[in-house]
Amino acid sequence: MTGPAFVTGGAGFAGRHMLDLLPDAAAPPHEELDLLDAPAVRAAVRAARPAAVFHLAALASVGRSWESPANTLTANLRMTVNVLEAVRLEAPGAAVVVASSGEVYGPPARLPVTEDAALRPQNPYAVSKAACDLLAGQYADAFEMRVVRTRAFNHAGPGQGTEYVVGTLTRQVAEAEAAGEAEVVLRTGNPESARDFTDVRDVVRAYVAAAGLPAGVYNVCSGRATSVRELVELVRRATALPVRHEVDPERVRAHDVPELRGSAERLRGACGWEPKIPLERTVADALAQWRRELGA
Repeated sequence: MTGPAFVTGGAGFAGRHMLDLLPDAAAPPHEELDLLDAPAVRAAVRAARPAAVFHLAALASVGRSWESPANTLTANLRMTVNVLEAVRLEAPGAAVVVASSGEVYGPPARLPVTEDAALRPQNPYAVSKAACDLLAGQYADAFEMRVVRTRAFNHAGPGQGTEYVVGTLTRQVAEAEAAGEAEVVLRTGNPESARDFTDVRDVVRAYVAAAGLPAGVYNVCSGRATSVRELVELVRRATALPVRHEVDPERVRAHDVPELRGSAERLRGACGWEPKIPLERTVADALAQWRRELGA
């Protein structure tokens, strides 16, 4: 990628790793730039004069979206339209990478899921991302903007919060280690739920690569499904503590899709991207980060 970059959501999970990859990118924090303020977003893009814009900011918690669906829907859509309008008016030659989600597909008709699959979002967060995805496509069509929609499936790694399965499993271990417990009890939702996990550091590499592609939709995924039960085993191998696994009914999600995995063949064919970091390292690095934070 050549030229300056502008990143929204730089303080978020993927955003922090994006800024590790693009340390010179403009990434105003929320305290300085409210993405719900359209004139402010336009002014920030005008000042940055970016060659590429990476729109990563979103209310991204599936669980919280059930608690506040209206806010999730309106905030995510407003932020996206403000970014797209700012680029259209102030940096029309810039590439825009809009971070969509594999959640937009919902229950798959067939596996692996390709970009041509129908969108059947099954939670308010997924609906909001589908709306943003469609809006981004409309801007590409209506204004001939180079808007790339990257549908990333589950990404994980160091610095991920406890609302996500790898984040919560690794924190539970680090907490038990820090407390000097004799064992760790890992509490999860449905242990058979299986998702397509990619290391967040590979995901942001995909975003950067996608900035050089024509407008379109590209899945970002590993192509493999890993169950929660298998994740527990990976965590077990990363700690010296005995591990006991319990299913917590409070963590079992309604309307959960049993298995979701995608195909990244379109992205691979377009730019050669493929994930490099194995899931074992992703889990180990996430645990190491929690150990540092908790003093384990």
